[in-house]
Amino acid sequence: MSVTEEMNDQVQQLPERTQAEGLDFVEYMLAKAEREQARREEREWSRHSLLLAMGGIEDENGPEYTAEDLDEHFSSS
Repeated sequence: MSVTEEMNDQVQQLPERTQAEGLDFVEYMLAKAEREQARREEREWSRHSLLLAMGGIEDENGPEYTAEDLDEHFSSS
């Protein structure tokens, strides 16, 4: 017997008021699972878009700056 069938058999033995409480709990669990899935998708999308935005940046040849390029110099004392 599958878990779903076993749950159905057990729930049918409960009074209707208790079945309604069980339904509330199941709806809560479904909403929680949907929120977690949405968070996973958002994290994946963020990571993907960052990879697209920054892809290849390490291969770019940018200007080489030296201390002489600074407008102000700070001492380390």
